[in-house]
Amino acid sequence: MTPGRALDLVFDPTPLAISRLAADAPEPAWAHARGRFVTVTRTPHELSITCEARLVPADVHSEGPFVSFRVRGALDFGQVGVIAALAGPLAEAGIPIFVVATFDTDYVLVPLARHSEARTALAAAGHRVETSAGC
Repeated sequence: MTPGRALDLVFDPTPLAISRLAADAPEPAWAHARGRFVTVTRTPHELSITCEARLVPADVHSEGPFVSFRVRGALDFGQVGVIAALAGPLAEAGIPIFVVATFDTDYVLVPLARHSEARTALAAAGHRVETSAGC
């Protein structure tokens, strides 16, 4: 990936939340509920769960709501600069991000309240953004 190369992105307006539990906490049932987006990451320091905001109990420490921009298609593991190409324009616009990578692709989550600004910043950088047909 060379800087400045346009990416095809898919915007999903589904509200997401990012939750933090203790590192030794068991994975809660709500984290495995059927939803459009779920990722669970355990480190020695925390259990982090990103899922639909509607699934997170009110007493769980969470941030959000966020929405996502997905890089369309599968990315090669040797490809470099994908996140930089997205993070740069969003940083210049002052929009905070949360990044999730999967085997196939990358997701950039932005605060729901700033999704229009994010879309504008990404388009101004040359990226093509469409809305998910499944929404």
